Amino acid sequence: MSGRIRRDRSPPITNRKGSGPATHGSQAMNWRRYFWPVVGIAAVIFSLLLLWHELRGISLDDVWDGITAIPARGWILAAVSSVIAYASLAGYDHIALLHIGKRVSWLFVTLCSFTTYALSHNIGGSVFSGAVIRYRAYGTRDLTGQDVGVLVAVCWITFVLSTILASGLVLVFEPQILDRFSGIAHHGLSEAAGIAMLILVAAYIFGSWLHLRPLKIAGFQLHYPALPIVARQLLIGPIELLAATAIIFFALPEAHNPGYFVVLGVFLVSFSIAQISHAPGGLGVFEVVFLAGLSDMDPVGVLAALLVFRLFYLIIPLILGLGVVLFFERSQFSRTES
Repeated sequence: MSGRIRRDRSPPITNRKGSGPATHGSQAMNWRRYFWPVVGIAAVIFSLLLLWHELRGISLDDVWDGITAIPARGWILAAVSSVIAYASLAGYDHIALLHIGKRVSWLFVTLCSFTTYALSHNIGGSVFSGAVIRYRAYGTRDLTGQDVGVLVAVCWITFVLSTILASGLVLVFEPQILDRFSGIAHHGLSEAAGIAMLILVAAYIFGSWLHLRPLKIAGFQLHYPALPIVARQLLIGPIELLAATAIIFFALPEAHNPGYFVVLGVFLVSFSIAQISHAPGGLGVFEVVFLAGLSDMDPVGVLAALLVFRLFYLIIPLILGLGVVLFFERSQFSRTES
């Protein structure tokens, strides 16, 4: 639901307030600059304290035993799931470029998307950190700052839309999922929330189908994508969430395993809270919420599965992403020297 190239060639996003100097004072700017990093660090510290309290009776040997207990089949399927997840994340950028009418080579887009998410997932504040990385990369492919802004907005909307869709389905078909976190039955409330989420997705689809007027937010005009693009958003986005969940599911022990759909619901809650906390990599926050959601399972087995998730979804992609960044910057430096 962001700027789309139109036949009248008017800009996809327009700012009626102009591009004059910032109206906020320097003190306000400094306050905003440090607020979210402080929140993220505080969330990490608080979550690690909770995690320590939850796992204080578990030794490193117990965790290692939990990791070695994962069968080879679980490792292989978790690895394949991580590849599918990052391939789907690359689809986010392809969808956004199709929306703004820009053509960039498939390989460049895939590497850029992979690097963006590999770094931003670990840094935290994925929208802002991802925007910086994309601006640097796509700027070398003649995309303007406005183009990159639209691209980031479309990718963010794809993620939010997919999360709402998946969460709505989970709440409708597994309304007891919230009981795992509150300990109180909220089945009717859960189903109502799930239906409301699905209605939001339907409203987004109808907004595109009816060619509604662009939404105006803070002076910006946000245009609905075309229906074929919306269809891609509703296909690619959920696949990424399903694959990311599968990394953990295949690494979990079979004893007291509630099934994939419940694990998906716990993952959506945990991942969303970790994103909101702005904790780098969701460190501590993700684990605390996930352990609470699967409190009926052996915490050692759950923690081992979460470590596998961090390995395949965060650590390995981060190492590879840093390699891509170094290669890219070296190639750009060579071009400027020649």
